[in-house]
Amino acid sequence: MQGKRNIRLLIQYEGGAYHGWQIQPGALTIQEVLEETLSRITQERTRLIGAGRTDAGVHALAQVANLHTGSSLPARTIQRALNALLPHDIRVLMAEEIDRAFHARFSALAKRYEYRIWNHPVESVFQRRYSWWIPRTLDLEAMRAAAQSLLGEHDFLAFKASGSDAKSTVRRIVGCGWEAWGPLLVFWIEATGFLRYMVRGLVGTLVEIGLGKKETDHLEKLLVSGERSLSGPTAPARGLFLTKVVYPEKWSFGKQWEEQPWRGFPGI
Repeated sequence: MQGKRNIRLLIQYEGGAYHGWQIQPGALTIQEVLEETLSRITQERTRLIGAGRTDAGVHALAQVANLHTGSSLPARTIQRALNALLPHDIRVLMAEEIDRAFHARFSALAKRYEYRIWNHPVESVFQRRYSWWIPRTLDLEAMRAAAQSLLGEHDFLAFKASGSDAKSTVRRIVGCGWEAWGPLLVFWIEATGFLRYMVRGLVGTLVEIGLGKKETDHLEKLLVSGERSLSGPTAPARGLFLTKVVYPEKWSFGKQWEEQPWRGFPGI
């Protein structure tokens, strides 16, 4: 890497047409599309390091990635070229040169995800691709109370995906909660790390509590028992968004990005 510049990208994408972030044989992924496009721009083979490995169908409002390049092109030129060549469901919001010690994944302190539910008898034309439609009224206060049991460090064995190679299932939840804009309900959760499908599994269980199928303390008991069979269904991928990656102050994006005025569409 000696002599190469480190470029950091802030990326937004709609994940519906892709098999997740990470490159995999025989499947179209976000990383593959970005790397191929970057290689065309820089005229060199490019490897992109992503902060979060979002799964198939999952979206990102603020994915972070970095690449090491020998190209002399300014970061802003790379950004403009990417946005001119990328498909319309992937956009680079920012590009900047950063010191070589920065690593999009390993430098991150925490990540934040949001899950969106359209809770209305009639499905929304505009939300159907970006939310889980639940026509029965959910008990939002019960779901809020249940979510508080997630705070702190817990063993999330009950939410470990089948075939997962995670060495530890212990994770620390920094914050979580529910917000509501009319029928649009948003569950947000920030943690130092996540298991695969963990957020969608948590949402599925919280929804069962909201529907009255499980008691409010069911999630707390589930964390203690570790019984995957007692958790709720895995929520559909289309409602999940990676919304923020937290870094040490020296690598933060600054207020104009932290406030995220572009972050979503809660009022639709």
